[in-house]
Amino acid sequence: MDNSGPKKTCCESVKDFFTSAKFLIYMGHALSTWGDRMWNFAVAVFLVELYGNSLLLTAVYGLVVAGSVLLLGAIIGDWVDRNPRLKVAQTSLLVQNSCVIVCGILLMVVFQFKEQLVELYNGWILTTCYILVITIANIANLASTATSITIQRDWVVVVAGQDSSKLADMNATVRIIDQLTNILAPMLVGQIMSFGSHFIGCGFISGWNLFSMCLEYTLLWKVYQKTPALAVKAGQKEQQQELKQLSSPKELENGQSPEESSQPLMNENSVVAEPDSPKQRGLCHAMSEPLRTFKGGWVSYYNQNIFFAGMSLAFLYMTVLGFDCITTGYAYTQGLNGSVLSLLMGASAISGICGTVAFTWVRRKCGLIRTGFISGVAQLSCLMLCIVSVFAPGSPFDLSVSPFKDLYTHLMGENTLPEADHILNGVLNVGNSTTDAPAAELPPLQSYMSVSLLFAGVIAARVGLWSFDLTVTQLIQENVIESERGVINGVQNSMNYLLDLLHFIMVILAPNPEAFGLLVIISVTFVAMGHIMYFGFAFKNLGSRLFLCCSPEQKEEMVESHSLPTTV
Repeated sequence: MDNSGPKKTCCESVKDFFTSAKFLIYMGHALSTWGDRMWNFAVAVFLVELYGNSLLLTAVYGLVVAGSVLLLGAIIGDWVDRNPRLKVAQTSLLVQNSCVIVCGILLMVVFQFKEQLVELYNGWILTTCYILVITIANIANLASTATSITIQRDWVVVVAGQDSSKLADMNATVRIIDQLTNILAPMLVGQIMSFGSHFIGCGFISGWNLFSMCLEYTLLWKVYQKTPALAVKAGQKEQQQELKQLSSPKELENGQSPEESSQPLMNENSVVAEPDSPKQRGLCHAMSEPLRTFKGGWVSYYNQNIFFAGMSLAFLYMTVLGFDCITTGYAYTQGLNGSVLSLLMGASAISGICGTVAFTWVRRKCGLIRTGFISGVAQLSCLMLCIVSVFAPGSPFDLSVSPFKDLYTHLMGENTLPEADHILNGVLNVGNSTTDAPAAELPPLQSYMSVSLLFAGVIAARVGLWSFDLTVTQLIQENVIESERGVINGVQNSMNYLLDLLHFIMVILAPNPEAFGLLVIISVTFVAMGHIMYFGFAFKNLGSRLFLCCSPEQKEEMVESHSLPTTV
């Protein structure tokens, strides 16, 4: 069979890839997530340092961020749906980076003149600076949420076109970038703050965001030019279609367009239409608009056919089995230093990358819905090691000690909260594996079997976790209509933050190491509940075919690449 087009050389193929919209999205996402990870790591450290080595400001910041996304997730998503793609991407990019730059400059001023600010107006100027930092940083996080929704949940789908396999590959690549930046970016900024100062760290982050903002803006514009489909949104088409349906048959027979035919009706019924105009709706109607958007977003999310799949993903956030500050703090109580933790975090990142690679392979062989089921079974199987670690030698788990003991003593004033010097130094030393935490801070243990089993289960479970996360992400991308893609993903983010908030509240209520085993059991229970919900969703869609390794439908999808993507 003769090919009419000339065969491309290797150099031309490489050039086409590096100038393609797909690669430009990868580049923009890498720059964006690198800045986000540096800032998210650094702002927590800055707040601890500023408030006299207390975790109070960090806790307030975390609560404000989680509460804001929980309340405004649907509204942000609705704003993404209602506006042109390029405007949304550029606006959120500018707001996010500008807020980080302003925050960085403000923190530099506070670090440089903290002693003078404390003396002004009995410290109220310094308190105002703290409030401004948390507020502006929260706005930056909300803008980052909008960027994530529009790029990762919308632009990626449009660039992939109708190719489900290409969409899966792009999602996996984006997640690999997330994994790498989540490890490398904090290490870099940690080294800068360790060998330089917090002042230099603030300046570096502000300068990076200024450089990154200009480059990302250019990349977004190039992607938009290379992908004409981004200029058209489904919502605009639906409005035109509704307008045609509302036009009377006689007016259409007279050759009038829908826009022309609707004009006389508006003039004739001006008295009836006036109460519906924005001017006549009043201030109360305008003020209640966000509440109606909030309610409509959650109702729309509940009515989606992927509701249980989205809920199952949210339930995975109700866990202490991750590499966050809680697990890190528990690891320190069990005698692990910063060097060991840095190695464990690296192993976790590698495990997550393996999960993203496994997702593309399993989806190609077994289909998308089955991939989620297989990933869930794999994750739960690995988490059984965490359950075993609760009862293994070396575990501090003790039901005779009340889980609320530490909370009671702190509230009643019998104990003061420990200084956070060792926590701050330990976090910074994660990025510097050559500097170990002081030996005096590491209590000797009879056995490391319990903590070893715990982290073995957590790291191994990352394969199934990230594969499952990608499965649900693609299910939402493929099954939610384009005009609701933003609001549904906004509500999904809100659900994730809600369960994440609950897990922090759970730790606050039972903070002592003796109760950590109970938190592990509760976490695995919530993960199991999430996968049970997903099983119900998968069985409803596939029935007994769910247990087939490779179904006839999946084989047909692989053969008929020109057909619409399926999620079987």
